Amino acid sequence: MKMLAVLLFVLFGWLQYQLWWGKNGITDYFDVYHVAKLARQTNDKFHQRNLQIYADIADLKRGHEAIEERARNELGMIKQGETFFRIVGD
Repeated sequence: MKMLAVLLFVLFGWLQYQLWWGKNGITDYFDVYHVAKLARQTNDKFHQRNLQIYADIADLKRGHEAIEERARNELGMIKQGETFFRIVGD
């Protein structure tokens, strides 16, 4: 009877070791969970960026206002007959 108890105790200890530190154990689960969480956050950022780019593309395809705004802001262009004033701070 003592031998059975010792055998069961050793079996229980081995199972606990496998559960916590063995292959596909709890520690591996938490490592994979954190990697997946970081990947999900990165994907969400890229998804938001892509939505913004799609909105810009649609705006550029639809109207001339977006094209004019980009020409003014990014290229510094002005319309004919306009006077450009640059206010420089201290």
